Amino acid sequence: MNLPHPPHLPSSHTDLPPTHTRRGFLALGAATAAAATVSFGGAAAAASTASRPSAAWFARPRPEVRPMVRWWWPDAHVDPAEIRREVDQLADAGFGGAEIAAVHHSIRDKSVLDPAGHGWGTPAWNTAVEAALDQAAERGITIDLTIGPSWPAAVPTITPSSPAAAKELAHGSVTVAGAYSGPVPPPAVAGHPEHELLLVQAARIDPANNTRDETGLDPASVVNVPVTGATITWTAPDEGEWLLISYWQRGSGQRPESGPHTAPESYVVDHFSRAGTQAVIDFWESNLLTPAIRKLLRRAGGALFEDSIEIESDALPWTPGLPAEFERRRGYALAPFLPVIVLADEDPVFAFDPVLTRHARKDYWDTVSELFNQHHFTMVRDWAHSLGLRLRAQPYGLQTDAIEAAAILDVPEGESLGFKNLDDYRCLAGGRDMAGHEVLSCEAGAYQGGAYTTTWKKLLRTMGGAYAAGLNQTVLHGFSYASAPGAAWPGFAAFTPYNGTVGYSESWGPRQPTWNHINDIAGYFARIHLIMRQGAPRADVAVLRQTGYTKTGIGAAWFTASGIPSGWTHQFVSGPLLDLPGARVRGGRLGSPAYKAVFVEGDRFYASECTMTLATAGRLLEYARAGLPIVLLGAWESASVPGVARDGDNERLRALLADLLAEPTVRTVAAAADVPTALASLGVHPDIRYATPSTLLTMRRVDGEVDYYYLCNGKHQENAKPPVTPIDHEVTLARTAHDGVPYLLDPWTGRASRIARYAEDGEGVRLRVTLQPGQANLVAIGRPGLFGDEAGRRAHVTDTDADVARFSGRRLLIRATRSGAYTTTLSDGRTFTTAIGPVPSPVPLSSWRLRVEDRSPSKTTHSVTLDRLLPWTEIPELADASGIGSYTTTVELDGTGAYLELGEVTDTCRVTVNDRRLDPVDQIHPVIDLGPYLRRGTNTIEVEVATPLGNRLRVADPAVYAGLARQPYGLLGPVRLVPYGEAQVR
Repeated sequence: MNLPHPPHLPSSHTDLPPTHTRRGFLALGAATAAAATVSFGGAAAAASTASRPSAAWFARPRPEVRPMVRWWWPDAHVDPAEIRREVDQLADAGFGGAEIAAVHHSIRDKSVLDPAGHGWGTPAWNTAVEAALDQAAERGITIDLTIGPSWPAAVPTITPSSPAAAKELAHGSVTVAGAYSGPVPPPAVAGHPEHELLLVQAARIDPANNTRDETGLDPASVVNVPVTGATITWTAPDEGEWLLISYWQRGSGQRPESGPHTAPESYVVDHFSRAGTQAVIDFWESNLLTPAIRKLLRRAGGALFEDSIEIESDALPWTPGLPAEFERRRGYALAPFLPVIVLADEDPVFAFDPVLTRHARKDYWDTVSELFNQHHFTMVRDWAHSLGLRLRAQPYGLQTDAIEAAAILDVPEGESLGFKNLDDYRCLAGGRDMAGHEVLSCEAGAYQGGAYTTTWKKLLRTMGGAYAAGLNQTVLHGFSYASAPGAAWPGFAAFTPYNGTVGYSESWGPRQPTWNHINDIAGYFARIHLIMRQGAPRADVAVLRQTGYTKTGIGAAWFTASGIPSGWTHQFVSGPLLDLPGARVRGGRLGSPAYKAVFVEGDRFYASECTMTLATAGRLLEYARAGLPIVLLGAWESASVPGVARDGDNERLRALLADLLAEPTVRTVAAAADVPTALASLGVHPDIRYATPSTLLTMRRVDGEVDYYYLCNGKHQENAKPPVTPIDHEVTLARTAHDGVPYLLDPWTGRASRIARYAEDGEGVRLRVTLQPGQANLVAIGRPGLFGDEAGRRAHVTDTDADVARFSGRRLLIRATRSGAYTTTLSDGRTFTTAIGPVPSPVPLSSWRLRVEDRSPSKTTHSVTLDRLLPWTEIPELADASGIGSYTTTVELDGTGAYLELGEVTDTCRVTVNDRRLDPVDQIHPVIDLGPYLRRGTNTIEVEVATPLGNRLRVADPAVYAGLARQPYGLLGPVRLVPYGEAQVR
């Protein structure tokens, strides 16, 4: 069969020729069917097996799988009545929740904000939050709360000198030859004036250790230097040049972005100490958690949210307890290695020999990572749970183990703006899945310079691949509160203007013409989320990362570049995940994702060294002896432990690895190209096989005996080469039930239809997939009748030269756009020849009546008649218009069915035929089956098109938007009707 296939057919419809796409039947309204849930405090967290699959279950997804928005408030300059109205707008649009954030980068004159009376955490703020929670509870959606104003986490109860405030370690230095008597070198990087001298050291300069940007030092020469008052008197013990290096501990003075949000002003807390996190908790307990809010959180609260950890410091991120924690965790003192760890303007300054330098820096960041995950994320998560909330956070921004953090968080989150390729999501997915959590979220659609010009098509193409990497919650960036002091038409937008020019997109909401079609978009996201939360995920391979960073774009050898195009799937895990309760081998598979193998390469963030902790090596040996295949790339016979080795550690590691490499389930390869051969020799093959290398991206989940697949023709990274093109090839999908049959699940319309054309290929099902760039589809494989189809165990089509084969109830039909005799072979071996009578030629539709509602400070309406389709920019009265355009035409037909091909449309569209509005259109590839709605004689077709606001804002607010280029809005076509004939296979 072909994926996708045409729309508006009975639920058993399947196949379609490559030039067309399918549609389905059901539109998503504001109401959804009730679904059984399990409660996590106030957040209704859906159990993946809470509802049995059915046509209604898929058509009307439950609220908790609907998309969310980031809801930007200009602090407390909001009206509770308007807050309630906006909650209603979101619920009516099909969204399942909103995250309240105090963000107002667009307001340049901060004096209008009144942080004392209308700041974050004031009584006015709490009153507005109460209104949002109360209305959300009435409408059955949830509200998330950000941990502080803007970001990073900050509170107004501390100053930079407070023990709980963010700290940094600055350094100063002076060159010495012989004796020195003078002041302690002051910090080289300016910062908060209150600072404390931690230590002074001396080190001999060693040019042999110089790098392009770092001064080489002799590690054996480092000594502590006594200080008397503020003076040093010291004589170098040897000839040559020496450095005296001072280390100053001080508050960083960092404040949340685009403040002030509070009075007194807030300062960022120390994310590496319990004191910093406790300051956040104490402020919430004392100022934000009113009795009403505490009660309402149990009804409508979803999660506490923390944005990416953007700790800004020109010096070294620090916490006062770091030296003691470092020695306790690493087994040696930090002080002798401080010279190669300190930073100035975010760059290292000094170096020992390359290996020792690299290992010392690795140990520093590993210690910071452990402190951050323990004292911040774990502590905040546990406190959030006490309130009935989950913790959702973006666990990156520092050089910390985001993979481990993803396992700590209830809901890890990535972002479409900052993530460089899909492996950044796969890092977070590995942590989520090994911990047995369900949701991986994404801050979606923040395009720099894209305000009021971003199309839904662009967002859909951006997000398509992310769902294949494990994403299953979309948080739109974002939804701005209606107004703010000084905001011009069309209303307050948190990030535009940005520094006086076009800012980040997008302020989705009723101000946008495309909001007229938002239920279609929200339904699409919700159905993908629903399917991508069913049962448990499956990935072929776990890639072991010695350093668990993300937001780097660094992938895995062979798998990222070559494995994905041939059907392989992978996720990343880091060492701490192997200590989780679920990190066990059962039946030759590892953990909840049932990894078939573990792949290990050198540390991509530290010179690709073959390095591994003793604990990780021991765990891999256990896995191999339990039957799990393992492939190692590189010279692991001479591996070393990460960081600075203690006596005997490297020898113990190599002994463990020697035992590991001797196991029959283990292979080592010298080159990445040898990885697939090694996997094959271990009997490891992908769940999904392509007939040809492809840009197809996939995700599989298994719920009992039902397999769910997400299929998208997408990009692995933003600037993929070669570019994504249409695909049309066969794909073999593994199935759990030996007699499982495939269903096509239309994410746009909610239609579940039995696929009629496929082949059984061993333990899998082989389908033909056709997808345009960015287009996605869903497939389920389960027992006959799963979605209420009537075909039962009737023989299916294995081959036909017709365009389409489909079930209609118990009947088997074929369809073609040309007349002729078509041969169809069934799975029981029978072959039939079926005639399709005369089929009219395609009919171009070029003449239209166009009525445009131009969105502007004063709405206007334009009516024009077109004898050919043109972009609005080429129609004088519409050159600067943005809004809703209704295109109407009539066509004479003889009663045959037909596809409506819309061609190019900017941006969203809906179709009405003979006064009947059709189901949602696939916005990526708008081809609609009009068969059930056409009649003999005159037919009226209306296409409603909605645009972004950019063209109107160019002239409405030229001070900010005049630099935007006019965009070709409207129905651009070419538009045509393609008739088809249909007949029953007998």
